[in-house]
Amino acid sequence: MNFLATHFNYIVVVILLMAGLFLVFSSGNLIKRMIGLAMFQTSAGLFYISLGKVSGGTAAIAVERGSAEAQALAAQVDPAYAAQRGVEGVIYSNPLPHALILTAIVVGVATLAVGLAIAVRIREAFGSVETSDIEVLSRVEATQPGPQA
Repeated sequence: MNFLATHFNYIVVVILLMAGLFLVFSSGNLIKRMIGLAMFQTSAGLFYISLGKVSGGTAAIAVERGSAEAQALAAQVDPAYAAQRGVEGVIYSNPLPHALILTAIVVGVATLAVGLAIAVRIREAFGSVETSDIEVLSRVEATQPGPQA
């Protein structure tokens, strides 16, 4: 039970990852595939954010030494925890994964919007967003002769 409590975020990541991949590979609906890709991206973001969190760490905020804020941050660190890891003073969580994932979220939303716009155009052209219907209709259109020039 302790394992589940300490690794809960990683278990959620694996479940989201597998559900997203399942939707991408099993569904013939373009919208469902895009939802699966969004779930997959969310699981990757949660994984990186989970890796960036340091147990006992605080936000990486620059404060002057000797200031009240620096003394308060140093007082939050458990001396036994610091001694066990061979560090002194304040332990910081890495802010880089959070910044990278924030950028990835923006890019993911933009690509999802483009994908949905393309799906709308496909629906207008073929009357369906099912890949099997689109394949059949595109073959039918390819075999029909076009207007003579």
